[in-house]
Amino acid sequence: MGINSPSDIAANIQIGPTDTGMVRIYIEAEGGIELPLDFDPEEAEEIAEELRAAAEAARVMGDRPSPKPKKR
Repeated sequence: MGINSPSDIAANIQIGPTDTGMVRIYIEAEGGIELPLDFDPEEAEEIAEELRAAAEAARVMGDRPSPKPKKR
């Protein structure tokens, strides 16, 4: 599965600090999947920057007109 592959999997995400000074991204998905991902604060800031950049790129892509279908 790639970044552009659609999925019907539902998941919940929680983000917050741990009591050990890490930032945890906790993902819980259907089928009992639990995925705790811990990052140091610097890594978490890098992830936040990547999320902002991806959001801006998606916003720009969403503003573009759809390509016209090719005639055969």
